[in-house]
Amino acid sequence: MFYFVAVAFNLADLVEHSVDLVPERTALVCGERSITYAQLEERANRLAHHLAAQGVGERQHVAVYAYNCMEFVETMLAAFKLRAVPINVNFRYVEDELVYLYDNADVVATVVQPEFVPRIEAVREKLPLLQHVLVMGDDYEDALAAQSPARDFAPRDDGDLYILYTGGTTGMPKGVMWRHEDVFRTLGGGIDFVTGEVVTDEWKLARDASANPPSYSLVLAPLMHGAAQWTTFGGLFKGLTLVLLPKFDAHDVWAAVERYRIGAIAITGDAMAVPLIDALRDTSYDVSSLFSLSSTAAVFSPVVKEQLFELLPGVFISEAVGSSESGFNGMRLLEKGAVASGGGLINVTMGPDTIILDDDDRPVQPGEVGRMARGGNVPLGYYKDPVKTAATFVEIDGRRYSIPGDYARLELDGTMTLLGRGSQCINSGGEKIYPEEVESALKAHPKVYDVLVVGVDDERWGQRVAAVVQPRAGEAPTLDELVEFCRTKVAGYKVPRELHLVDEIPRQPSGKPDYPRARAIAMEVAL
Repeated sequence: MFYFVAVAFNLADLVEHSVDLVPERTALVCGERSITYAQLEERANRLAHHLAAQGVGERQHVAVYAYNCMEFVETMLAAFKLRAVPINVNFRYVEDELVYLYDNADVVATVVQPEFVPRIEAVREKLPLLQHVLVMGDDYEDALAAQSPARDFAPRDDGDLYILYTGGTTGMPKGVMWRHEDVFRTLGGGIDFVTGEVVTDEWKLARDASANPPSYSLVLAPLMHGAAQWTTFGGLFKGLTLVLLPKFDAHDVWAAVERYRIGAIAITGDAMAVPLIDALRDTSYDVSSLFSLSSTAAVFSPVVKEQLFELLPGVFISEAVGSSESGFNGMRLLEKGAVASGGGLINVTMGPDTIILDDDDRPVQPGEVGRMARGGNVPLGYYKDPVKTAATFVEIDGRRYSIPGDYARLELDGTMTLLGRGSQCINSGGEKIYPEEVESALKAHPKVYDVLVVGVDDERWGQRVAAVVQPRAGEAPTLDELVEFCRTKVAGYKVPRELHLVDEIPRQPSGKPDYPRARAIAMEVAL
């Protein structure tokens, strides 16, 4: 069998290995539709031939503008097969933001859901590089039907590009450029997140899949974000069946767990966990298949974890730290009754290539705070932005590191506590206050459903702490009671000085906080 010969770790190749070894296994489920690995292969091949016929070639960029759907995955895979590059589009963008993204990414073709076509048409004349728009639905299916299903593409290698545009929470979105092998090592299972084992044979994951019964994995976050993309592609490399939810709905999540006997789900902190808890309390679901729940990229407060353990006592909870620029930085497994350090913030065991650096680019000592950094397999840089590339991807003592701006504390036990982005850090009278720590404290209050903490201008202190709070139904916490409560959780200088009650906390579709919108709310009159 030819598949024992190891060559490059290319993302298209890795999916094709699963196709070759488990062709009749279900690859994707969305709503009542499902397709096998063989059908995914055929459809992606046809789409790749269609894009090639429109002039899309190696290193050219194809944007995907859609909610979660099978066509999103097919388009990414088709681009990889051509050695082209898929580009993720935030479906919340308005016209000016779309123009920026499509222009910055040099998009030559886009695959788009029908509801977003008016936005594309409204800005089409401002995008001279955009030569082809393919609309999902009849046009998409006709395009596939007209092309060959053959896998007859040119050889690929591990240096092909994957680009992930950031969410733009600290400025305009930036395209993070990864070599295929590097992103496979950091996010796609090329290095086991728990054991640290390095995959040395590109066929290993597919062979393991063929030797074991199929299992299901649920994709909750939008595919326009990296976490969902790597839940999906990491799963395809391993021959899993991926269940796509078009939009996050807590009841749909538990219904899918019950229907497909799903064993593991990944969420984005409290923003997803809280409605999942409410839904599980509201309706009875059979979730006995669930054994693991993981969270990444957002605050996962102790009170929320305790509630999850009460509802799901046999489930392990894992917290992971990572970013678009660094990939995986560390994780920690918890079970009911376990107590982690970190004061309510995300606390993890660092990955083998993760360190915390001081202002002189030297490793910090236990108890000290510094910038989280990751060596090893790191991105090439930001697309078309050499200045930001030089600032984020730094060579220290002959080794290249990704330093995206997250601050962390090295604990006495050797673990790492994530404090948050330095750009969101509040400086009040010379004291540094990380919003996530105050948010975690506030979420333990019984009247608080969700919260973001931001800094607003203050003549005396430079900045003061403002809390933007979504109260629980029928509740209305006052500033005084939140201050009194917070003083039992954090130091006095960290407690909020003003309060803004809102109907809904501003968040991205992935559940990550939208701090610019929260700060705009806090600049209004305080309560």
